[in-house]
Amino acid sequence: MTRLTTDFWVHAYLTRLRLADIPAFVVQKGDATAGAVMIKMNTLDGQACCYQRSFDLMSGERAWVVLAEGGEADVDASIAKQCSFDSDLWVIEVEDRHGRHLLDQEGLA
Repeated sequence: MTRLTTDFWVHAYLTRLRLADIPAFVVQKGDATAGAVMIKMNTLDGQACCYQRSFDLMSGERAWVVLAEGGEADVDASIAKQCSFDSDLWVIEVEDRHGRHLLDQEGLA
């Protein structure tokens, strides 16, 4: 199975968000071919949630799981900690008052 480069996936994800009128931007650009991706969901009320891809060894499935959630400053601190030891990491911030991130849609889940 051919894997998409991270750069390609990020651009496709940003396009999906743009088509749904959900603002998003790249906070940190990581390795274009194989960098991990974190999604920060900012609900614009002082709260946030950070998602990362997880791999289930039993089923072989990949899923988005919550890395951190709560106050935006706490979530930002958690993301900064991850970035401090992974320079290849991509961070995308999604801003939506309703918490829409589209990660549960086909092709992104």
